[in-house]
Amino acid sequence: MTILDAIIENKALAIEEKKKLISTAQLESSSLFARPTFSLKQFLLDETKTGIIAEFKRQSPSKGIINDKADVVEVTSAYTQNGASCLSVLTDEKFFGGCDNDLVKARVNNIPILRKDFIIDEYQITEAKSIGADVILLIAACLSTERVKELASFAKQLKLEVLLEIHTEEELGHICDETEIVGVNNRDLKTFKVDINRSIALSKQIPADKIKIAESGISNIETIRIFKDEGFRGFLIGENFMKEPNPAIAFAQFVEQLKPKTA
Repeated sequence: MTILDAIIENKALAIEEKKKLISTAQLESSSLFARPTFSLKQFLLDETKTGIIAEFKRQSPSKGIINDKADVVEVTSAYTQNGASCLSVLTDEKFFGGCDNDLVKARVNNIPILRKDFIIDEYQITEAKSIGADVILLIAACLSTERVKELASFAKQLKLEVLLEIHTEEELGHICDETEIVGVNNRDLKTFKVDINRSIALSKQIPADKIKIAESGISNIETIRIFKDEGFRGFLIGENFMKEPNPAIAFAQFVEQLKPKTA
């Protein structure tokens, strides 16, 4: 069994338990469920913004604890103030040390928030909106092409945008009309090895009308510039900032380097 298999197996059980505790109707009655959502697509197409999707992540299966001391409000507020185009908040508890309340707390920021989780059920999408998310992640590696279309359609009905994550050529077939934003993960979710060239290789086969995002393994400005030259509009970065003693300062310094040099 791969790490991804274990995560999905655990997720299915956790969802069934949650359904027993909180009904869909209860989720829909949340005050955050009724709020107007921010558009990630709009923020990524804004040339005045960095394109960085800055992630709050405490741990991962491959690295263990990355930063279990950081405060979610402090870090995400600094990300926002220093030019992030979007926030990504991990809500998986068992494998990533996150929780739904992290996203609720991060909602003090007025930019799009991606719920970073392993979504396999419509219940999770309703839940995402109820905790203040604007965007959900659908991972092709753990969903059929038909299931991607169904879940993406459901998300759009709730006025949520969808980031479809792919990693292989075979997963290009998961791209559909409902998935306007496509991310290429440089990290193999089955082995957790990183290859930053994967995004560039796959990007040439992604339909031109899709917004492209590079995910994982981005740790320097030059990599972002290369991705930009290849037509990428978004760059999901988490570990690079979260591994630092002060993620807020690390992000601010990174963005400062990204700014064009003036003579």
